[in-house]
Amino acid sequence: MKLPWILRRVLGIKTMTNVLTGQKAPLFSLRDANGQAFSLKDALQKGPVVAAFFKISCPVCQFTFPFLQRLFKTYGGKNAAFWGISQDDARDTKEFCAEYGVTFPALLDEEGYPVSNQYGLTNVPTFFLIDTDGSVKVSCVGFGKPEIEQIASELASRQGRPAAAVFLPDEVVPDHKPG
Repeated sequence: MKLPWILRRVLGIKTMTNVLTGQKAPLFSLRDANGQAFSLKDALQKGPVVAAFFKISCPVCQFTFPFLQRLFKTYGGKNAAFWGISQDDARDTKEFCAEYGVTFPALLDEEGYPVSNQYGLTNVPTFFLIDTDGSVKVSCVGFGKPEIEQIASELASRQGRPAAAVFLPDEVVPDHKPG
């Protein structure tokens, strides 16, 4: 039996999210900083979705999002959706995206963070690759180099091509950074 996230937290069980690889992702609808509506259910009819939760003040989010942008430039568009899900207001979210070069949509989790809570998040960044059937293919709390490479591999495979390198040969990138 899966315990509710609040009970897991009280008991000290650290999964840091309710949504793990192999499970179904909760459906949600949110608006971006310009008021445009986005629905996970609708997006999954077109292809997989990379959903990355963040706060603008989080240094690990600031480190992670340029790599997610690289993934988006290579695999995003009509074949896969990429969404940042901000726990901040529209103005600050737009500034974050401009500063870190994020060009994929940044959706706003509403007051009280209903979607973050639905996913049982305790840390950001947390990102997911959600397949068209709604199942989570990749789930990562914090920065995860292997998980980003796995997303690249999964999306490349879906597009019938070899995975492109996400990390440059001269970059020193740790395998993990806690969120």
